[in-house]
This record gives sequence, structure tokens and C-alpha cells, in this order.
Amino acid sequence: MNVTLAREWMSNANSLISRERDHLTELDAAIGDADHGVNLARGFARAHTVIAQGLHLTGTPASILSSTGRLLMSEIGGAAGPLYGSALFATGSALPDNDEVNPAEFAAALQAGLESIQVLGAAKQGDKTMVDSYTPAVAAFRRAAATGFGPATQAAASAAEAGMRATIPLQAAKGRASYLGLRSIGHQDPGATSTALVFRALADTLRTAEQSCACPTCFGLRPAQPTHRR
Repeated sequence: MNVTLAREWMSNANSLISRERDHLTELDAAIGDADHGVNLARGFARAHTVIAQGLHLTGTPASILSSTGRLLMSEIGGAAGPLYGSALFATGSALPDNDEVNPAEFAAALQAGLESIQVLGAAKQGDKTMVDSYTPAVAAFRRAAATGFGPATQAAASAAEAGMRATIPLQAAKGRASYLGLRSIGHQDPGATSTALVFRALADTLRTAEQSCACPTCFGLRPAQPTHRR
């Protein structure tokens, strides 16, 4: 993972969140306050603009992610800003400030992001929150990290989407949705849905990069002895 891929990840996340803004808002209208899609789209759009301009950034993945986290905390209202912002800030802060990071380093950084969410939101898997997508995604990435970034990110995205769907039969235990009690059952959690979109954006970024490169490393054929690292 290098700075170009980190930028592309945030750009692709912005595109997916923007495309799914109305859907996220509909999900939030059912069990929340109907602002998740609008707030998240605005925050990621602002982050995308700043990153594209290169303002206040150094050329490392750590800088891109931590700076995006700070922007989201300042730009997104409601609970999503602090949660997403702290997750990305913690992820970036946990990475070595190198030009490139390897899958093991990235797995540890994702874990730091998850832990920041859990501390801030006091949520655990099964509470019908973004943690229900984030937790299995991190676990899947860690299990597949030895196979390379491409397979690991695909595994993480699939696990996040499965976690997202698994929120439908749950009763919410945290956030505004918890006020609905049993009425929260049968609805997909908007935070888990947007989290799955962010992990899908990561997987799409790595897939596109691998398709444009024919070296064995990018195709995951020799992860232990790479020709170069992403």
C-alpha cells in the first residue's frame, strides 16, 4: 500500500458513499434521524477535495488516512463524524510513516481503527452498529494478509457485507436506533452499510491496481517474496 493507493481508496470511498447517499438516508430514516447519507457524503466529498489538492499532506499512506480522519471529525455532523473520523485517524496513526506499508502493518492499523470506534461508541459486535461490519472485516483481512493486499481486501469487503446483512434481524442496543426497542428489528443498520461501502472501496482500489500490473506480487502469486510492495 502506497500513497497513490491510499488516495485512490479515499476517492473511491467518496464515490461509493455519494452514489449510495439516498439509500443510506432511507436506511437511517427507518431507525435513526435520516441524516447519515447526507452527512457522510458531505464529509467524504470535503476530504476528497482536500486530498486531491494535496493540502497539509505528506506523501505517505499514514498521512492520507490520519488527515482524512481529522477532516471527517470536523465536517460530519451527528455520531458518524467522530466515529468514522476516529477510525481513520487511528488507522493512519498506527501505520509507520513510510512510503509503503505491508499487509501485516495495515492489518494492525485496521485493528487500531476498530478499537477506537469501540472505545468511543462503547459498542460490540451484535449491537447493530458499524462495529458489526468493521469487526469481521478486520478479522478477515488479518486472516488473509499473508496472501497479499488484493485477496485480503476482497476478503475484508465480503466479510463487511455479510456483517452488514447480519444486522437486519438484530435489535439495536446502541445509538438512536436503540430507542425503538423491538421495532429496530428487521432493518439494516445504516452505519454497518456505510462501513461495508468503505471496505468495498478498498477492495475495488486494490483490484484495479492489480489489473493494471502484471507482476507476480500484484496477482498474489508470490506474497512472501515480492517484486515490489503496494
